[in-house]
Amino acid sequence: MRPEPIHIIILIIVILLVFGAPKLPMIAKNLGKSMKIFKSEVKDLRNDDSNTTASHEITDASQSTAQAPTAQAPSEAPHAEAPVRDQTDEKHRQQ
Repeated sequence: MRPEPIHIIILIIVILLVFGAPKLPMIAKNLGKSMKIFKSEVKDLRNDDSNTTASHEITDASQSTAQAPTAQAPSEAPHAEAPVRDQTDEKHRQQ
């Protein structure tokens, strides 16, 4: 269904009656500003996506060239250290 010229004329009349003639330029100006901001944000998001994709490709390439870490033998595993005692507690216990 294609809008006919009579539909467009009726729509314009209804818009004029609802908003009034003095407010239409202000509405058009605000709509234009909003569209400009929206377009710039979409452009920024596209640039960010392309930058992110490029950085992921670089990261993936560097990871594929790096060697995988080898597993440590159980004897080489780090041991848990004993907790360090506070020296002030030792002095109080001795007195």
